[in-house]
Amino acid sequence: MHKYSNQSVSCPHCGHIIRIPLDASAGSQEFYDDCSICCNPIHLTMEVDELHKTINLFVDADDEQIF
Repeated sequence: MHKYSNQSVSCPHCGHIIRIPLDASAGSQEFYDDCSICCNPIHLTMEVDELHKTINLFVDADDEQIF
């Protein structure tokens, strides 16, 4: 599995498509990145599945709550 990649995601605030660099070498991660258009924070959760050699990326707005 490639440890470094780029992923295109849609900003949950303005809908603009931005490129997010991903580094899977440290395993699963949770992080924030700012939209380059509207400057709002984007919450990203990256889950690395070594067994199936996949990366799942979940994107949501900073103000959304998951219970």
